[in-house]
Amino acid sequence: SKTPVIDRRVRALVLVAVFWAACLAGPGPALGADAIEVRAAHIERSAAGDGWSVSADFQLPLPARQEDAINRGVPLYFTIDFELIRPRWYWWNEKIAQASRTYRLSYHALTRQYRLGLDATVRSFESLGEALDALSRLRGWQVLEAGQVEPKVEYEARLRMRLDTSLLPMPFQVGTIANRDWTLQAEWKRIRFEP
Repeated sequence: SKTPVIDRRVRALVLVAVFWAACLAGPGPALGADAIEVRAAHIERSAAGDGWSVSADFQLPLPARQEDAINRGVPLYFTIDFELIRPRWYWWNEKIAQASRTYRLSYHALTRQYRLGLDATVRSFESLGEALDALSRLRGWQVLEAGQVEPKVEYEARLRMRLDTSLLPMPFQVGTIANRDWTLQAEWKRIRFEP
């Protein structure tokens, strides 16, 4: 009958998930949610003059567990989130815009290179440190069209970077649910913005 075959597959899948959960939950320093830090951020006119761009520098220490995962061929995904809010004293704040972009950091064993991908663009690096340096520098990301904001109105922009565990392979997602070492994200950095 087909039932024993399905049972064996389910058991095998559970064993793989337990194995990866055990790997992730091994001993190591517990890192809080502030492991990533936004050091500096500002908004300026985009190069084409048709909107506004954000640039930022992040402090991005990568714990040993994540470094080990990359070197074993597991890609990590880092998402940068942006929000623009118009404060209102008479009502709830108005959210004007929000945007996200996700980078894929991986190791290619055949070429012994680290790769950092954004959409269809992929850059290669000789070392993990070089790839992290590139990831920690955000430059000229257009987040607003010219017509989305009004001149002489004060806005509050917010920016953060986080390790997006929802994009990890399923066995890793199971192991990261209750593991604080995989909760890497910056506190929101607030930027005063007046066009």
